[in-house]
Amino acid sequence: GCTVRYSGYLGNWNKLFCSNGNSKYPRLMKLGKDITLWGLEIGLLSMTKGEAALLVLAPEYAYGQRGCPPSIPPNTTVLFKVEVLDFIDSEECDTFFELTCEQRDRLPLEKVLKVAATEREFGNYFFYKQCFKIAKDRYKRALSILGRSSSSKAEQSQINASKLLLFLNLSLTYLKLERADRALKYGELALEMDQGNAKALFRCGQACLYMREYSKSRDFLARAQCIQPFNHDINNELKKLA
Repeated sequence: GCTVRYSGYLGNWNKLFCSNGNSKYPRLMKLGKDITLWGLEIGLLSMTKGEAALLVLAPEYAYGQRGCPPSIPPNTTVLFKVEVLDFIDSEECDTFFELTCEQRDRLPLEKVLKVAATEREFGNYFFYKQCFKIAKDRYKRALSILGRSSSSKAEQSQINASKLLLFLNLSLTYLKLERADRALKYGELALEMDQGNAKALFRCGQACLYMREYSKSRDFLARAQCIQPFNHDINNELKKLA
């Protein structure tokens, strides 16, 4: 999936026929599904995140012999200004979620961790767009595939590291959704894995403050402050609590 800012023109860059330039947060689109112009697909696949380009698409790479009446006449060369704002390769995720549970269990851990990381990336994308419910669902989807346990200490440590990031993401997302009880739950799950995690202590402190559990909030925030005494956010939260 990619987020693209685009404008399509006819003639000498003077007749605009499509654009999403006014959108503050362009939506995530899938190549081959939402973006179906062959020339646009080829162009975007050759680009990297943050890159901008001017693409000139001959009719066979755009709207063909028939065009797209009434805006695009037959056999028209079209011009596109494009900028790739974000790019997340979802092919492996799509393939993974089509497998049965047994097939998933047989996959090497490296592949499972990669899919979980990509799902987390999608979650971060939607969080940034302030679509917190969708972000929460993507984080939970990532968490759902990390349920396997390993006899290898090194492998279990990798699984736990991925889980920890997701617990912290979910804790913050539930705070944004004003579900402090859930935020506290995921903050505490993070602390079970890493009791000295300042971010997890801070999230728990924030959740307790929201629920007006002031002494619990002070306990969490004071522990976070001990670990990071100069953290501006932690100190501000303690002032708010006072």
